[in-house]
Parts: sequence; C-alpha cells; structure tokens
Amino acid sequence: MSNDQDQWTAVDHYFTDLLAPADDALAAALADSTAAGLPEIAVAPNQGKLLNLLVRAQGAKKILEIGTLGGYSTIWLARALPADGRLISLEYSPVHADVARANIARAGLDKIVEVRTGAALDSLPALAEEDAGPFDFTFIDADKANNPHYVSWALRLSRPGSLIVVDNVVRGGKVATAHPDDPAITGTRAMFDLVSRDPRLDATAFQTVGTKGHDGLLIARVVG
Repeated sequence: MSNDQDQWTAVDHYFTDLLAPADDALAAALADSTAAGLPEIAVAPNQGKLLNLLVRAQGAKKILEIGTLGGYSTIWLARALPADGRLISLEYSPVHADVARANIARAGLDKIVEVRTGAALDSLPALAEEDAGPFDFTFIDADKANNPHYVSWALRLSRPGSLIVVDNVVRGGKVATAHPDDPAITGTRAMFDLVSRDPRLDATAFQTVGTKGHDGLLIARVVG
C-alpha cells in the first residue's frame, strides 16, 4: 500500500504543480494551521481547485460551508465568488475559527466571508431563522456522524439548481459495508441512504486517490 500511496502522491503533486500551484495566501494558511496544531486534514490543492471551478461553473453568489478548519478550503471557495458574493462558514472549534479568520483576512476575503463558531446543528437553524438562504453551493466537510443532518439542512437552505458537495465519503473503502462501531461510516452511509431516497436530490459519488489516500466526494444537485 505504501508504494501505491507514493505514486498517488506523486501524481497529485504533478497535477497541482501544473494546474493549482500554491500562492502566498494558500501556503500561509496551511503553514499557520499546522503551527497552531490543527489536524492536517484540509482538502488537497487540486480538490480545492475543483471546488473553485464548481462554484464558478455554478455561477454561485452565496456559499455555505460546514466545517472551516483553518480556512484553506474557504479561501478556494470564496475566490470563486463575485465581489458582491457571500460565504458563511460554520466551525465548531473557537481555536480553529480564529486561525481561519486570520488566514481569510490575509487572503483579502474577510469582507465576503463570515466564520461562525459553535455546533453547526445550532448554527444551521439560526441561518434558517435569519432567512440567510438560499445558498447556491454548500460544501460539507465536518464531523461525519452528522452528515445526514447536515445534508438535510443544506437541502432546506438551498434552491432548485443548488449544488451540495460532501467530502470524505469513501472512508478508505469502508463505506461499502456496515461498520456499526464507527460513527463516521454509519453517518456517511445514512447520508447516502437519505440522498438516494429524496426525490429533490440528483446525485453521484466517486472515489479518489491522492495525497489524502483513498477517499471521494458526493455531489448532489437540488432538483425540486
């Protein structure tokens, strides 16, 4: 497996160097996140570029992100917005949120990005009460046990035509079978069940290999 991982990483670096090279703000966001002790689980650069391209292709003006971490994915997403766009990112940890706000400000995006601290399942109802939606694009990359709840709220805060993207849905291949003792897999499988049954969602999912190992994404379009 180590040889496979080395090859996956080499290919990712090849793609990234050509198509999604780091700039000062992105590099500093990763470096400062590491220095602050945040887990090194941010999206890979080529995955960040994919999010950026999806937002631009969508013509999105309002983005919801569930799970900010150090703001690396937030920067990729926010850079795809027009000048009058808005991104709200929800982060459970106050420490992570402070790091993210500094990274976002250094990238010059603090005028269009708001990081809210607290449990997302508390923040999402508040967004609904504020009539903050509909969001054109939602990126979900938080605690996996709550994935079905996050997708349900994302759907409630969306409109027909909105996109919902969920990260880390493959779990190293374990998602294909039940693992009752693993809340991340149980939550992810429940999310897949929800998406497959809801007629308002048209979705697909795919596996990826790369610097983050064996993983993948779910992409769903709100159709009604």
